[in-house]
Amino acid sequence: MRIAESEFIINSDGSAFHIHLRPEELADNVILVGDPSRVDMVAEYLDDKEFRHASREFVSVTGWRNGKRITVLSHGIGPDNIDIVMTELDALANIDFATREVKPVHRALNILRIGTSGALHPDIPLGSYILSHISVGFDGVMNWYGNREKVTIPAVEEAFKAHMNWNPTLPSPYFVKASPKIIELMKDVTIQGVTISAPGFYGPQGRVVRIPLAMPDMLEKIESFRFKDSGIDYRITNFEMESSPLAGLCAHLGHNACTVCCAIANRYLQSSNPDYKPAIRSLVELSVERMSTL
Repeated sequence: MRIAESEFIINSDGSAFHIHLRPEELADNVILVGDPSRVDMVAEYLDDKEFRHASREFVSVTGWRNGKRITVLSHGIGPDNIDIVMTELDALANIDFATREVKPVHRALNILRIGTSGALHPDIPLGSYILSHISVGFDGVMNWYGNREKVTIPAVEEAFKAHMNWNPTLPSPYFVKASPKIIELMKDVTIQGVTISAPGFYGPQGRVVRIPLAMPDMLEKIESFRFKDSGIDYRITNFEMESSPLAGLCAHLGHNACTVCCAIANRYLQSSNPDYKPAIRSLVELSVERMSTL
C-alpha cells in the first residue's frame, strides 16, 4: 500500500520531514538525547563522522566507533517529540522513499536514549544510572494507536489505576517493557528502573508552583506502589518525559529500545545536583562504548 504524501512528508532533498535524515544516513545503532547541544558531546566519542544536520531541536550526526556505525540524534523535550522521531526513524529504515511503500524485509534498529531524571526513593543516590526496564506512560501517546494492549501490561495498568484512585480526566496510563536486548547491554552498570514519562515538568510530575494539582497525593501513592511481573518485584523509581512512548512505539514497530537516565534530583529527599554534567559525560562514554558492541 502506498503511503500518501499528506501522511508522511518527504523533503525535496529526500530526507524525513522533521529530522532531516535521508535513509542512507541512518545507522542500525542509534543514540537519542534530548538536548540538541548534547549531540556534539556524544559525537566526540565517534570517529569518521559523515555529516551534521540541524533543524529545530533535531540535530544529528552519524559516525563510527570500534568499526560500528552509530547515529546520534536529539529529540527535544516531551513525549510528542518521540512520536515524531520514532515514526520518522522507522520510516527511514522500513519505507522505500521512492515508491512510498513498506519494504518487504523489516530492518530493526537498536536504540538507546540517554536522559536525566528525578529519583523517587531515598536509596537511589544522585548520579545513579537508572535503566528503564519498564516505562509508565502518563503521556497518552500510545492510546492514540490501535492494539496497544499487545505491547503493554494491562493487568498492572488496572492495579495501578486502582491504587492511585486515578483521575478519569487524565490520560489512561500504560505500562510497557523495554527491549531485552538493550536491557542486557546495560543492566550490569545500572539500577533496575520503572520510569514514569510525564507530559510536562511541573504539574504532571507532581510539582506545585502556583496551580494546585488534580491528584495532590500523587507522589506518595506512586512511591508506595509495588507490583510483580514475570516473578520480578518492581517499584516505580523515577520520573522523566520520554521513555514510555519510545518503548511503546518501538515495541509496535519491531525495534529494540530502552532509556537510561542519570538521576540529577531526588524527589523523596527534595535534593538535586545542578552540577550533573560530569556524570552525564561518563554515562555517554559508557553508552557509546556499549552500543558499539552490537
